[in-house]
Amino acid sequence: MKNTPTIILASTSPRRRELLASAGVEFTVVPSHAEEVADDSLPAADIAMTNARLKAQAVEADHPDELVIGADTVVALDGHVYGKPRDDADAQRMLSELSGQTHVVITGVSLVKGEHSRTFAEQTLVTFKQLSPKQIAEYVATGEPADKAGAYGIQGLGGALVNHIEGDYNNVVGLPADRLLEELAHFEG
Repeated sequence: MKNTPTIILASTSPRRRELLASAGVEFTVVPSHAEEVADDSLPAADIAMTNARLKAQAVEADHPDELVIGADTVVALDGHVYGKPRDDADAQRMLSELSGQTHVVITGVSLVKGEHSRTFAEQTLVTFKQLSPKQIAEYVATGEPADKAGAYGIQGLGGALVNHIEGDYNNVVGLPADRLLEELAHFEG
């Protein structure tokens, strides 16, 4: 990229860091402590984009000359949005509801630098296998669902829960890297 500012990823997610690094982007990490929106009355894409924007803006406030990338991933089924589970029981409830169903994974991404910003969302359809209560309990016992939207990580043990996907696999992991590269190339910041 030509004469670009330092890029900051406003996320502590190791998955997002790996995806951004593997896309060849040089960046630093500054965690965002923005309060996230969890309003089920909003469309899932709006929630993901709003949270991504809030995260980026919170970090950009302290780094006004840098390009900040914020991201937020949500899972939605029949208009209901699934964020990160509160506890193991909540993770089991989520996975039971997603079992045998096709849901959408939406990652909102926001690029912010000064007065310039660009926010978008990428969507991927994910179909789960029909899961037994035992399979769900065993997966939840691994601890993997604790910090993941929809209570699963497709890149980990949760991949075994998935029958198939339609769309960008990296989006389900937490960052639509190809789309992000396109947006970075055209960002006027």
